[in-house]
Amino acid sequence: MGCSHLGFLLLIYCFLLVVLASESPKSFPIMAFDEGYTQLFGNDNLAVHREGKSVHLSLDERTGSGFVSQDLYFHGFFSVSIKLPADYTAGVVVAFYMSNGDMFEKNHDEIDFEFLGNIRGKNWRIQTNVYGNGSTSIGREERYNLWFDPSDNFHQYSILWTDSQIIFYVDNVPIREFKRTESMGGDFPSKPMTLYATIWDGSDWATNGGKYRVNYKYAPYMAEFSDFVLHGCAVDPIEHLAKCDNPQSSEAIPTGITSVQRIKMESFRKKLMTYSYCYDRVRYKVSPVECVINPQEAERLRIFDPVTFGNGRRHHGKRHHRSRISQAEATSI
Repeated sequence: MGCSHLGFLLLIYCFLLVVLASESPKSFPIMAFDEGYTQLFGNDNLAVHREGKSVHLSLDERTGSGFVSQDLYFHGFFSVSIKLPADYTAGVVVAFYMSNGDMFEKNHDEIDFEFLGNIRGKNWRIQTNVYGNGSTSIGREERYNLWFDPSDNFHQYSILWTDSQIIFYVDNVPIREFKRTESMGGDFPSKPMTLYATIWDGSDWATNGGKYRVNYKYAPYMAEFSDFVLHGCAVDPIEHLAKCDNPQSSEAIPTGITSVQRIKMESFRKKLMTYSYCYDRVRYKVSPVECVINPQEAERLRIFDPVTFGNGRRHHGKRHHRSRISQAEATSI
């Protein structure tokens, strides 16, 4: 832009523009539903709208519903915008996740976004989880509240998966960074996976450990999906080779968290994370090997939910009480 020939103030302005541009999330091609996905189950409980740009998944007494990507992927950036059902949603689970459980029954990998419904007046909760090489005996869940009502409008949920890390994003704000460590061994997802989206009845565990169940008088429960992004390395489904069928520029895929994003992530986790497996002394007497214990984070979670630290008696599974933050705090994330 020829900033070197401008005045000092304009030079600083140009510099700030460059910095802000480097910190901004990249844009990725948005595809129509049938370009990247196909129906998984649910018959007419899946409906395509807006000329393939939007899909509605419904849950009723007969069935839930879901869709699945047409390709396997080995690393990449995967995203969708979701509007969740409103009103009474206890027991309802909406999921956007990666898995290869259909191919590797005993040693599958998985990367999960799960949205857990609630009783009237209580907000949806969001949960992330990671499994590698069939390591389902170690649940790596984290749970959070959100700074918005996800049933009011569409919000973007994204997964970045590389050979060294997994990052979960909400509206381009990273909320969790899961790094591969040597001590994890094969517990880090390392095989090609398929993308899924589903809505289903999780009455047995989703809301207060099963205390509140799906009430079908409020059915059908409908989740809306749009802005489909499948920006990764497509893999041959027969040979399972870790080779892109259609190589894409690696420069277009994020490589990590920028300094501005990290500030936002730390703010989110400080205000809205309600549970982390790393601090659950009921489940793990010794934290899993990849955990890095943060004393300040531990103290916040201890105050929020002392049961997971071995203090008190657990009823109906983990208890995660709704946090209240001011509007100013919410908009600062």
